[in-house]
Amino acid sequence: MSNERRVLVHPDKETLAGSVAARFLTKIVDVLEDLGEANVCLTGGTMGSAVLAAINESPARDSVDWSRITFWWSDERYLPLGDPDRNDTQSRAALLDHLNLDAAQIKSMPAPGEQPDIEQAARYYEQELADAADDDGRYPRFDITFLGVGPDGHIASLFPDHAAVHETERVVIAETDSPKPPPQRLSMTLPVINSSDRIWLVLAGADKASALGLALAGASINDVPAAGAQGRKRTVFFVDQDAAAEVPENLIAPSYYWTSADDTSE
Repeated sequence: MSNERRVLVHPDKETLAGSVAARFLTKIVDVLEDLGEANVCLTGGTMGSAVLAAINESPARDSVDWSRITFWWSDERYLPLGDPDRNDTQSRAALLDHLNLDAAQIKSMPAPGEQPDIEQAARYYEQELADAADDDGRYPRFDITFLGVGPDGHIASLFPDHAAVHETERVVIAETDSPKPPPQRLSMTLPVINSSDRIWLVLAGADKASALGLALAGASINDVPAAGAQGRKRTVFFVDQDAAAEVPENLIAPSYYWTSADDTSE
């Protein structure tokens, strides 16, 4: 078992999305064979949706027994159900609505009106996670967690200089003063994110280069929350050439993109 961080650089966004999709399809089949079921945590944003769309378009999509996978989200914009800016709306359009899933397999974070207020919405999702946990745990085992990284280094809805970055007691927090719209969001906390066996951070564009470089250089999580992402078995930054501009050479894997010959033992 290894929790070493790796950086896989891809020539462009399209290749990046396709490579992550291929790796996911291979790995999730292995997980299901080993464990019988899986929990996957999704993210939003341009690249998050692009990866899901590439999974949907892959000829290997139907090699997966999707009925044994439960989907969660690490964060959500606190907007009405179906709003195009919600992460779950984007994920559904890109992949989930194409898979004939049971409603119980899609664990969306609450929208306004479903709970009395945003704080109760956070508590509700905490209970959803606890109900899916083994034994007396507070959340299930996550096999793969996808994350994006903002130009400011934020992951999920954990932003620089916000107290939520340092939260260790709560499982889900209500963010009411997001520096990017909308101001109200729900987010898993860092210890929950880091409970995932594998964290896959997918990012593209020159505007992400500084944040990525700082995260890999050991910046404070208060300044660059992405620096705190650490999966139990594997942490991989999947990036395009532009985002990799400030990554130390010794952290970049030798091949541009993953193939079936790459190590998938974890």
